[in-house]
Amino acid sequence: MSEQPLNPSPAGTPDDAAAGTAPAAPGPSAPGPTGSTAADALPLPAEPASDAASDAAPGALSDEDAAARRAASFERARRLRQEPRFPGGPAADPAGSHHERRIRSFQPRRSRVTTGQQESLERLWPQWGLDIDGKRVLDLAELFGGLPVVLEIGFGMGEATAQMAADDPGTGILAVDVHTPGQGNLLGLAEKAGSTNVRVANGDAVILLREMLAPESLDGLRVYFPDPWPKARHHKRRLIQPDFLDLVAPVLRPGAIVHCATDWEPYAEQMLEVLTAHPRFENTAADGGYAPRPAFRPLTRFEGQGLDKGHVVHDLLFARV
Repeated sequence: MSEQPLNPSPAGTPDDAAAGTAPAAPGPSAPGPTGSTAADALPLPAEPASDAASDAAPGALSDEDAAARRAASFERARRLRQEPRFPGGPAADPAGSHHERRIRSFQPRRSRVTTGQQESLERLWPQWGLDIDGKRVLDLAELFGGLPVVLEIGFGMGEATAQMAADDPGTGILAVDVHTPGQGNLLGLAEKAGSTNVRVANGDAVILLREMLAPESLDGLRVYFPDPWPKARHHKRRLIQPDFLDLVAPVLRPGAIVHCATDWEPYAEQMLEVLTAHPRFENTAADGGYAPRPAFRPLTRFEGQGLDKGHVVHDLLFARV
């Protein structure tokens, strides 16, 4: 699954249009040689050229004009990134000015959206979708009709999330991601299964945890197959870090389960180390290690392919104390 969410990652998106430069408007045409005389053919005295004009190639822009055009191009690209792709659907930049400079664990991107996904977004987002704008505290009891709620960060295309929602209609799932095709796909799958216990949140999970959830309002957290950021210099971008757990602990009820899963062995080791060291979480595995995959977590197609290749998947289940 793709990671939400958290965060945050602030890179340009693949579909961002690079604004072109419009050709210069033609100047007024010179009058034709009506009534020309021999004197008209004599060369006119040359006007002194400025230093800048003498150095510049024909048709070249001045430094000031080039800088102005670059600034306009960047501004057009910035506005494009902020424009919603679907009217009434998920916003391109829901938090806006709430985006502070910090390391993020995700890379927002615009990918191709199928006709079915687009239709689901346009029709179902007003009912089951919400933007993480950092401007309000969510009333989860109202949002989910009083059901206990678990937060899932990074759901990919939503197949596993939709199956868990259908298998356990008594639990609400607040599913967070920034991947627009996945958001549309999950909405469509939930509707097809008749599941009304899923809400899709668009944006940075860090802002959601920090500003939009009431204390002890969640009954669980699920982080399945987050981006492992395998290069050493990118380890700081991994989601499961002490600072992240500091945000998670206050919004979980005592006894709530943090459930992580990964097929990247070094990341599993880091998860185990970080969760074990945190004073607000306790390992539910008797031996203090990894847990068997619980029956409620579906075996996804992606996970099955990894297992066929010999990958080892580790589940971690820690209770909030």
